[in-house]
Amino acid sequence: MPRLIAFNKWLDQMGVTPTTGWRWRKKGILRTTNIYGRLYLTEDSAAEFHRRATAGEFAIESKPGKRPASS
Repeated sequence: MPRLIAFNKWLDQMGVTPTTGWRWRKKGILRTTNIYGRLYLTEDSAAEFHRRATAGEFAIESKPGKRPASS
């Protein structure tokens, strides 16, 4: 049986906000399991995320911010 990790604790360990975690779940980047209204991550799912992130699968080109016009 796979070991479960509380999703909120995992986000804290990763230094990620709950909003970012929600976005990752919505986009299908992370697979979570809902047990009685609480979200969990399997160790396999966390390892798959780490492998894909390390491989650069989620990388996007950084865009510079707009600078305010000088007066």
